Amino acid sequence: MNKQKPIGVFDSGYGGLTILKELVKVLPQHDFLYLGDNARAPYGTRSFETVYQYTLEAVRWFFYQGCELVVLACNTASAKALRTIQQKDLPLIDPRKRVLGVIRPTAEVIGNYSKTGSVGIVGTSGTVSSNSYPIEIHHFFPKCAVYQEACPMWVPLIENGEAALPGADYFVQKHLQHLLAQSDQIDTLLLACTHYPLLLTKIVQLLPKHIRVVSQGEIVANSLSNYLERHPEINDQCSKQAALQFYTTDSAVEFERQASLFFGKSLTAHHTDLAVKMPSRGL
Repeated sequence: MNKQKPIGVFDSGYGGLTILKELVKVLPQHDFLYLGDNARAPYGTRSFETVYQYTLEAVRWFFYQGCELVVLACNTASAKALRTIQQKDLPLIDPRKRVLGVIRPTAEVIGNYSKTGSVGIVGTSGTVSSNSYPIEIHHFFPKCAVYQEACPMWVPLIENGEAALPGADYFVQKHLQHLLAQSDQIDTLLLACTHYPLLLTKIVQLLPKHIRVVSQGEIVANSLSNYLERHPEINDQCSKQAALQFYTTDSAVEFERQASLFFGKSLTAHHTDLAVKMPSRGL
């Protein structure tokens, strides 16, 4: 494994598989290593410090597996942990390695989707409370109005197989109505949680027809492809044998059963407890 240098893709659970699915489409020759921290999911309601510690453990695990580049395919981890890891930890661990998130690449383009300049965000409580999306979007689109709504029930609905059932309608409609009540100018809705594409059909049905719904997978995949083109020194470090590996901190059997809903096809997973032997330099 250490001779390979796959791109690491991390999520608190299954949702990051919707990002990985698009990454594989755009970068089919690259090797990818996916880790879901299912044993400690969900991250959305946890404190900043807890999410940071959990995410840092995962990043160290990826580096130990040989990854030079790690993508936090989790909005909560990107919001609560990415900046600290980039600024505080990477210089001490190995300044040549890279950890990227999903918020910035999305913020760089989301304003282009809106004609009114009003964007709605739905995400976990953690992502919304961090205020990361309004801050990042305003860097690129200063005049864009951003409205947010936390949807704490959506992930449990999805992971318990309720997403397509009538019982989910109440919770989806409730939060969409709360969001739209903030402004009648919203014409773009960003699904700022990688689980939410599994609710896409229901969301579209319950929204006014003029509102465009945007998922992150394709945006993040294209952004990573562009990043690797701009940084050939990083791309050259990534192994390219079209290999995919999947790990979970919980039951591999359960992960395999659920993962196909997010990844679109069956897969083989392995269990890890994230325990690694750290070299003296801090890994």
